[in-house]
Amino acid sequence: MVIVTLQRDKCIGCNYCVEMAPVQFQMSKKDGKSVLIHSQNAKGFFTLKSNDHTIVESCELAAKACPVKIISVKET
Repeated sequence: MVIVTLQRDKCIGCNYCVEMAPVQFQMSKKDGKSVLIHSQNAKGFFTLKSNDHTIVESCELAAKACPVKIISVKET
C-alpha cells in the first residue's frame, strides 16, 4: 500500500508537484493550490491510498521538490 498525504492549506501554489507527478497532482483553478487526485480529506490533510506502487517514485520526487514540505509518501 502506498499512502500519499497533502497538507493542502499550506500549499503556496508553486506547481512543482504537478511537474513531478502529473498523474497524482493538479492545480485548482479556483484557488491556485495543489489537488491530490482521488484523495480523501480529513481536517485539511488530503490522503490517497493506493495499491499501485508505480506512483511511489514520482510522488517522492514531488515531495522532495515541494518548497513548503507538505507532501509525504509512505510505503507499507
